[in-house]
Amino acid sequence: MSLTETSLQTSATPLGRDDLAKLVARDIAPGSFVNLGIGQPTLVSNYLTEEQNITLHTENGMLGMGPEATGDQIDGDLINAGKIPVTELPGASYLHHADSFAIMRGGHLDICVLGAFQVSATGDLANWHTGAPGAIPAVGGAMDLATGAKDVFVMMTLLTREGVSKIVESCSYPITGVGCVTRVYTDKGVFLTGPGGVTVRETFGCTLEELQELVPVSLTAASAVGTPDEGAP
Repeated sequence: MSLTETSLQTSATPLGRDDLAKLVARDIAPGSFVNLGIGQPTLVSNYLTEEQNITLHTENGMLGMGPEATGDQIDGDLINAGKIPVTELPGASYLHHADSFAIMRGGHLDICVLGAFQVSATGDLANWHTGAPGAIPAVGGAMDLATGAKDVFVMMTLLTREGVSKIVESCSYPITGVGCVTRVYTDKGVFLTGPGGVTVRETFGCTLEELQELVPVSLTAASAVGTPDEGAP
């Protein structure tokens, strides 16, 4: 298969934050236990269906989180780790913070969805510090999630504000987790990462050839190498 394979392009335009969240939600396997990180990943909770039977975990101590709360649903004492008001689903439970982290560290989460500053070609994650003057380093529970979850999905824009790719050959920022990221969802495409390098499952608003011009890492069409897409229906 050539680099210009057009069948990968599934959208005429780059995806917005909500459309990307819908895509991530669709790819989460039924019955999964999932943690959604701060930032874009929190939007995923709004698009999970009852039929999927997903149990959302928050590191501040809740199992069974529902979508973001709005209007009269808002309870100032019911928030996720990003301090966003949320709802609770039937059967929701509350945990001590230490027990919540034991779930994260003990390998009990099927998937975590995190934001990132950089992801390397082999799946290294950098998402807690850029070294910028005045920046406040805050790794939080990201290192526990990155090493404890069975699968780590990253949700981010592909490029920085300066137009630099966040998918890189090797991370120049401090590492959160080594070789932990299995999938990267961006506004311009979905990437699969691992020891074999980076493959592209689909693109949004660009061809694979155009995507390659933006990313300083060799890209291969996922279907060209028979890469399985275990999460997608």
